[in-house]
Amino acid sequence: MSRYLPDLSRAKITDSVATPLLEQHFGRGWWTGFLVSLALTVVMGVSIVWLLLQGVGIWGVNTANVWGFALANYVWWIGIGNAGTLISSMLLLTRQRWRASVSRFAEGMTLFAAAIAGLFPIFHLGRPWLFYWLVPYPDTMGVYPQWRSPLVWDFFAIASYLLFSLMFWYTGALPDFATMRDRARTRGRQVFFGVLAMGWRNSARHWKIYQSYYTAMAALGVPLVVSVHSVVGLDFAAGLMPGWQETIFPPYFVVGAMYSGFAMVVVLAAAIRRALGLQALITTAHFDVMGKVLLFGALVLSLSYASEWFFAWYGQEKADIYVVWWQFFGTYGPIYIAMLVCNCLIPQLFWFPLFRRSLPWIVGISILINVGMWLERILIVAVTPARGHLPAQWSIYWPTIWDWLLLAGSLGFFSLMFFLFVRLVPVASMHEVKARIHQEAAR
Repeated sequence: MSRYLPDLSRAKITDSVATPLLEQHFGRGWWTGFLVSLALTVVMGVSIVWLLLQGVGIWGVNTANVWGFALANYVWWIGIGNAGTLISSMLLLTRQRWRASVSRFAEGMTLFAAAIAGLFPIFHLGRPWLFYWLVPYPDTMGVYPQWRSPLVWDFFAIASYLLFSLMFWYTGALPDFATMRDRARTRGRQVFFGVLAMGWRNSARHWKIYQSYYTAMAALGVPLVVSVHSVVGLDFAAGLMPGWQETIFPPYFVVGAMYSGFAMVVVLAAAIRRALGLQALITTAHFDVMGKVLLFGALVLSLSYASEWFFAWYGQEKADIYVVWWQFFGTYGPIYIAMLVCNCLIPQLFWFPLFRRSLPWIVGISILINVGMWLERILIVAVTPARGHLPAQWSIYWPTIWDWLLLAGSLGFFSLMFFLFVRLVPVASMHEVKARIHQEAAR
């Protein structure tokens, strides 16, 4: 038996995932987390209402730093969302057995993170009720969006990514919805899961169509992951500001998205494992392999930072050299050092199996990675405009209380949706785990 697969019968696997959901085994911990998340979501709602009433002036943006938290949070959230599709598509195509236990909630994470990410560019418009102007809808005057605007690129990137992720997640969950339908005892749950199962009968014909379609979707998902965050990177690389106009930005953003997304998957996997008692499905071997992925991401990201410094020196452009110097020794210097420690230095502990297999260590390091990646997004958005080509426009960006409240509210909204997710949907892919066990036994 593989170390990534549980030593359980098929019935035990179904019971471990379905029973907590059908019998509603959720205690004080779930209710406490749900109420805290709900309170933060209310804070997010209040922040949005005040933003609509007062405008983006309540944020810390100024004439030089026109993006601020809104676009930094957008990049961070869309990066977190990328890992779910990456786990479900690339690892499926490469037949990685360990993905079966974590793919379902990773895909759910993708949906929630991408949905939240899409809100921030809309809020940043200043008149968010006119966001439909970004859509090339047919109108009598033949007016279409400004295709050279990064806002239009972002709209199409998020919309395509969100639609694909929803279809991919729903397709993968169809067999499990049918299992829940057949095991449900109350009429309400039978109808709920029956509608979601869409008539799945577990027939050979259904499985043949499912496998073909799911594999084809996975093949489409890999280039989509790369293209979506490349578009996000081009938001910056297409500009003329020092430190932004670099060809390394698209792949650098893709790796950063994978890095922060996998770190969030580790945190969610540990929480779900403990809350639902899924120690047999999500083993220390899963955390071990995800720790190796995070180590790889740390190395590539460190190389990316070093490349930025090197090309600033090699190009001998005074503005680029000054931006690099200011990153280390300017106003944001301590934040930049903290980012390097979180993203590059601390993850080197994953060279040692002890830290990859210890849940407190790997969860703690993963949280620090996400903090570091959020700081990176803030610094990308804030440092370069603060020290652009024109010294007369130099200014420092500092967030206001409304910036922080909206960020905290988005975290609460994300956790609220996840608390509802674990209460309504099987958090692990039962049919995939059982299929992998059958394949191992047949060898």
